[in-house]
Order: sequence, then C-alpha cells, then structure tokens
Amino acid sequence: MSEQVRITVWNEYRHEQNNPKVAAVYPEGIHAAIAAPLREQGFEVRTATLDEPEHGLTEEVLAATDVLIWWGHMAHGDVRDEIVDRVQQRVLEGMGLVVLHSGHFSKIFKRLMGTSCDLKWRESDDRELLWVVAPEHPIAAGLDQFITIEHEEMYGEHFDVPPPEALVFISWFSGGEVFRSGCCYTRGAGKIFYFRPGHETLPTYHHADVQRVIANAARWAAPTTKLLRVFGNTPAHVKQG
Repeated sequence: MSEQVRITVWNEYRHEQNNPKVAAVYPEGIHAAIAAPLREQGFEVRTATLDEPEHGLTEEVLAATDVLIWWGHMAHGDVRDEIVDRVQQRVLEGMGLVVLHSGHFSKIFKRLMGTSCDLKWRESDDRELLWVVAPEHPIAAGLDQFITIEHEEMYGEHFDVPPPEALVFISWFSGGEVFRSGCCYTRGAGKIFYFRPGHETLPTYHHADVQRVIANAARWAAPTTKLLRVFGNTPAHVKQG
C-alpha cells in the first residue's frame, strides 16, 4: 500500500545554508535525508522548502499530497498565513500531517492544537530513550521496547498541547527529564502525528528506527477513505408522515 501514499516533505532549509555544522550532517538538506528512505520503501515523495514560491505548497501540490511531513525551527514567522490556512484546510479535508521536532512551534501545529505548544529544552547532547508505550499502535510496528538515540537535544515536560488521542512514545533523557514524544490527534478528517527527535546539528534522521517511525507515521496518517463530507443545510432523506 505504501506506493499509493503521496508524501510531501517540507523543510525550512535555512540552517543547512547558513550553518556549516548542519550542512556537514545534512549536505542535501534535512528534507532530502527524510525523503530518501521513504522513497526506498516505495512511497511517492516530493520535497518543498520555505523559499520556493508559495513555500512550495501550492494548491496543486497540496491537492496531490496524502501526507505532509513538516520540519521547521528558525523561521516559523516567515511562513505566510495564507499558506497556513491552505494547509489547515487540507488537513481538515483528510490530508495527514506529521510534525517533527521543533515543528511543535510552527504556525500550523499551534493553530491545529489551539495551545502554546511550548516546552522545556536543553542542547547538551543528552542520551534519549524513546519508550514505546503503545506497542499495538501502527506507528510502533517493527520496533523494540525502546529506541536509543545517543546524542539529542532535550525536550521536557510540561509540553503545552492537548492530551493526545493516542500516545505512542515517551522519552527519557539522561538529565532526568521525560517528554511525550509521539502524540496522535485528529482534526476534521485529518490525522496528525507529532514526533519529537530531530535536532538539526545531530544525525537523528540517519537513524534507522527514526526513519522507520516516520514511514509508519506516514502510512497511519494517510487518508483511508475518500468519502465526501457534507455540511450545511440539507433536505430530509426520509419522507415524513
């Protein structure tokens, strides 16, 4: 079924062009590192970046996208509100959205959550254990009890998001913090997954289990039905009397 899922990987693509440390880890961009293993699994994948016309998210691109994967960090405010409106509408219509790492502070995620989406953080190369707390969930397919990431940025509670409809991962960090790192939501007909790992100066997106989670999340978030959603005034479907 994966070949039927059309994915767009969106990335600011600013860090890689301005920070040699990031460029050394992701020479072709974070979006390329995320897209490559998805293509290897048979997904139809395109990429889009902030500085393309309409941020690469034209109406035509979004209409041909089943799942949008979003990575942003340093330029959340540069994303135009009309593009956020466009993405939100597609999510409500059924497009899946996978939000990665610092995308928790993106305009689109904050709007869909309706909260500040703020959290604690620390850049000190903490060791992270991502514990699978919903082993039956499709996003956890093929994983062991936990994922080990030897060096990562710490995110800590309280994470100001609505209670997840399903929680797939909880992180523990070597500094003692914990974090809800795999949160599932629905908005309208669309499924949303927030996945915490992925600091730009660290090779997290080259980690096989992180790649597995992103692929699983794309399969889970993809629309499963094309049933038309009808709103507004409507006639009775059963004759009265």
